Amino acid sequence: MKNIYASIITIGDELLIGQVIDTNSAWIAQQLNKIGVAIKNRIAIGDDGDEIKNALDFETGQTDVILITGGLGPTRDDITKKVLCDYFAGNMVVNEGALENVKYLFEKVYNKPVSEVNLKQAEVPDVCEVIQNKRGSAPGMVFQRDGKIFISMPGVPYEMMGIMQDFLPYVQQKFQLPAVLHRTILTAGIGESALAEMIENFEDNLPKEIRLAYLPNYGMVRLRLTTSGFDKEKTEKTLDEQFAQLKVLVKEYMVTGEDESMQQVVGKWLLKNKKTISTAESCTGGNIASLITSVPGASAYFEGSIVSYSYEIKETLLDVKKETLEKFGAVSEETVREMLTGLLDKMKTDYGIAVSGIMGPDGGLPGKPVGTVWVAVGNKERQMVKVFKQRFDRLKNIEVTSVMALNLLRTFLLQEEKQA
Repeated sequence: MKNIYASIITIGDELLIGQVIDTNSAWIAQQLNKIGVAIKNRIAIGDDGDEIKNALDFETGQTDVILITGGLGPTRDDITKKVLCDYFAGNMVVNEGALENVKYLFEKVYNKPVSEVNLKQAEVPDVCEVIQNKRGSAPGMVFQRDGKIFISMPGVPYEMMGIMQDFLPYVQQKFQLPAVLHRTILTAGIGESALAEMIENFEDNLPKEIRLAYLPNYGMVRLRLTTSGFDKEKTEKTLDEQFAQLKVLVKEYMVTGEDESMQQVVGKWLLKNKKTISTAESCTGGNIASLITSVPGASAYFEGSIVSYSYEIKETLLDVKKETLEKFGAVSEETVREMLTGLLDKMKTDYGIAVSGIMGPDGGLPGKPVGTVWVAVGNKERQMVKVFKQRFDRLKNIEVTSVMALNLLRTFLLQEEKQA
């Protein structure tokens, strides 16, 4: 038994000039990793026939599965299908299933006539196996040569994901794959370097088949243990033993021992305890609410948000006193406390989050430089307030503040749990 490796080739001039960000590769890699296929190479190339063929030649010599996205549209700059037909010495034919799908999309879904250009989407090389595109017009195409599998998919992420769902079982049937296992801890309140120093001895003594990765992001660090093996039960036992040791070592800073986000952790607590939450946001502009509602089922505990960007809205909707704003300013402990009190009064939720700060690049004041953010969390009986000093650009300051606010709420909720 041997490990199976894959390459991802993304095609399109728009990727090379940064006009479109390649999110496909990351998603594909995650799905392949889940079934035991390791990614060896990722490459982006333009809409150039020779470059596509050169990439195919190289990756064929390196890996077992080659995944190609992009260049399957109906316009002249989409050349991938023609290049693949030539590369695999095929002839273009009309696939009846794809033709039926194109007609259905345009006549029934889009309510538009089907043009000759659109009908060409149903043409495929006669040397491929077709995976019908249930989310668009360009079908997926699977080729085989010398024991290697190639698949060409649309570059549109939504369409690509649908075809991948049908392609993954195909790969699992073709190859005997090892079990790839991960265990993840999310930590907060400690930096990557300090964390590495804390668990240095543990890392030095890890079995050689287990890898430890540090994944810092937004003031937090994920620790991920990864291993693989064809004996899943034995592999899992060894990994779980090491994971248990790691959790003990970092328990003071551990947010969760699952691979989940801060908003998921907070949401699970609220759901379990049948509590509700709302937010009053100034500098984050609703981003905290966006994170909360990104979790499926958030309607069970999230009531809503008041984005109180101006002084007027803080006063009229959150009952922040005018004299508080005049004396202490919007970015102050006093203001966020009153924002939180007003929020809980208006929204009638069990808990709330209130934030006000200076995200930059301008707006800094004496004693309140850019990046200064006050956050208040709590309920009608008790509040927890903290000031953060962010150091990034505007967008990242907003993102970091949003996660830190949720983590402050998590800390508050844990204290509530202990006092109950």
